[in-house]
Parts: sequence; C-alpha cells; structure tokens
Amino acid sequence: MVVVTAVADTHRAIDAVWRIESARLIAGLARMLRDVGAAEELAQDALVAALEQWPESGVPDNPGAWLMSVAKRRAIDQFRRQERLARKVEEIGRDLETQEEPEPELDDIGDDLLRLVFTSCHPVLSTEARVALTLRLLGGLTTDEIARAFLVSESTVAQRIVRAKKTLATKRVPFEVPQGAELAGRLSSVLEVVYLIFNEGYSATAGGDWMRPELCAEALRLARVLAQLAPKEPEVHGLVALLEIQASRSRARTGPDGEPVLLLDQDRGRWDWLLIRRGLTALDRAYSLTDSLGPYVLQAAIVACHARARTAQATDWARIAALYLALGRVTPSPIVELNRAVAVSMAEGPAAGLALVDQLRDVPALANYHLLPSVRGDLLAKLGRHAEARDEFAAAAAQTRNERERRLLLDRAERAAAAG
Repeated sequence: MVVVTAVADTHRAIDAVWRIESARLIAGLARMLRDVGAAEELAQDALVAALEQWPESGVPDNPGAWLMSVAKRRAIDQFRRQERLARKVEEIGRDLETQEEPEPELDDIGDDLLRLVFTSCHPVLSTEARVALTLRLLGGLTTDEIARAFLVSESTVAQRIVRAKKTLATKRVPFEVPQGAELAGRLSSVLEVVYLIFNEGYSATAGGDWMRPELCAEALRLARVLAQLAPKEPEVHGLVALLEIQASRSRARTGPDGEPVLLLDQDRGRWDWLLIRRGLTALDRAYSLTDSLGPYVLQAAIVACHARARTAQATDWARIAALYLALGRVTPSPIVELNRAVAVSMAEGPAAGLALVDQLRDVPALANYHLLPSVRGDLLAKLGRHAEARDEFAAAAAQTRNERERRLLLDRAERAAAAG
C-alpha cells in the first residue's frame, strides 16, 4: 500500500511538473528543430521516460532540465537514424554527453515561449485549430481535457491538432516572433485565441454548465504570461485587464444550484477585489503605453466602469455607452452595437435602447444570435409590453445551446406572460 501511495504521489508530481514545464520544453525544442510537431513528440517521449523512471529514482532536483536533456537525446537518436548526425549534433547536441544540463538563460526561455505563442496562433490555422494547439502546447492540456472543455469528441480535438501541426510544417511557418508591420496583425491573432478560450469558460456556448472555470483560469494564465513576454504592448495589458476584471465576478455569476446570476443582480461583495485591483493596474499600464486605445483596452475600460461601481445603481452607464461607441469605431460589429444599445437603455431609458436594437433586427450576422431577442425582451418588459417580451424571451431560449441559459430565458418568458 505504501508503494502504491508513493507511485501515486510521484505521478501527481509529474503531472504538476508537466503543467509547469511543458510549454518551455516544447518551445526550446521547437527553436532547435524548427518543427513544432516534432518538438511536441519529443517532449511527450520525455514525459513517458519520466513516468517510467521517476517512480523509482524520484523526481530530480531540476525536472525541467531533466526532461529537456532526455528530449534532446531522443532527437540525437532520431538524427543518427536519419544519417544527419554531423549537422544536427553541431546545432543542438554539443554537450549532451555531460550529466548536468545547463540552465537556459531567462531571456532565451522568454524568447522561445513567445515564438511558440505566435506559431501556435498563426493565422494560417483555423480558429478551432489555433485554440486546440495553444491549449495543448502552451497549456499542457491533454486532448481529452480540451475535448471535455469544448464538448467535442477527443478524436475531433486530436485531428485538429494533427492537422494544425501538418499545416505549420507544410506552409513552412517560421518559428519566430514577427517583426515590423506584421507584428500587429499576428499579435491580434494571439489575443483573439486567448480571449476565445476565456469567453468559452466565462459563458459556455453549450452544455449544462453556465461557466467552465478551468478555461477561464487557463486563459488568464496565458494572458499573464504574454504580458511578461511582451511588456510594451498595450493591447496585451488591455487583455489582461479585461480578463482579470471579468474573472473577478466568477463567484457571483452563479447561484447555489449553478443557475446564472446576471450582472445587475450579482452580490458585489462576492466579487474578487484582488483580481479587480490587478485588472485596474494592468489597465493603467496599458494607458501609459499608448494614446490610441485598441479594442482590448476599450473593453477593459468598459468592465472597469462596472468594477468601480460598488452598486449596480452607481454604474456610469453614459461612459460605458461612449466607450462602446469608440469600440464600434475601432472594430465595427453588430454585437458591439447591441451592447451599446443596452448601455444607452440604462443611461437614457429603455425606449432609447429599443430604438437602437430594432435597427439590428435584420442584420444577417445576428440572425441566430440569442442575445438579440433576449435584450429586446428585456427592454420590452421594462416598457410594459409584456406579451411581446414573452415572445422574445421564448425565441432567445430556442436559440441558445446552453441549458442553464435556456431555463433562465424560459423563466423570464413565463414571468412576462404572468405580468401581461
């Protein structure tokens, strides 16, 4: 029994080490091999070796260096078999025969991780592939964990990852940080992936849970790492601020039985004020780096308005409406306009908001967007048009794929019907 417990403890330690070290390990190997797929395979080989050896030998003092050493040795073995030893040994294997693996310089680790971030989120990949590959390579999540998080099959996730690595190799995507004019567009792709991961955790698209906290936590971790790697990019700090402040509401967003609690009904005493302070600090950092506010900084400024209001009634809705107007100019979107309509309704009254919402009813992009009828139903109810509100809430319930949200909307439809 003691032996079984010791092995289990070692496996837990290996799992923890893998979560911490896997991204740096893969990043370092990818820099040497210029092949993300091969780098991940070698990292997995090193993990298997750890699972085989550490239960007997114990976890080494420097587990990251141990894993890197094993992975490099496996790479050398492969190159020997491929009769390319001489050239590759010179590139990646000079001192592999020594027992001690030298610690990489911190700058090298940061540069490698940043290269891995930009490679995993390269625009040549589909959005789904970028998300899966990022969670796999930078988050250390298994295909099963990613599949459960997004409610898809494990085989689907595995295929996405395999195709993504093949695409990177076929397209000869360089393992590097983009420079000059290319940087802004590529950085936008990276931030989009992190934000997509967070949003899926914050408001689950489908399934029986309103939130998936593990995805929120992983996205926030990735954003913080990115801020350390790219400290002079205001949009990175804007994203961190946005996620920190949104994550601060997590405890208040669900009731005792897991039911959704909307923003205006939340107990703000349950908000995490440490996360809010961190978010506001990140927002100040973003402001200090630019006079031209990008989409993530603007969205962070919006959630900061909510964070600074100790009660729902104290919210500065006029400023929020103005910020949404600015956001719509930077990134025109009907969803941004829908959010602005909500802010206008709170600042100027439901009739003003409804007038803006009605302008969006025929927009093709919102044809199946459940929040459009949901918002319209809310405004109609406030105006006393309860029969119309009931129909809108029912329509929204039919469109959402989240069971918790569906029950919330059906309940609002019933209340509207009773009020009418």
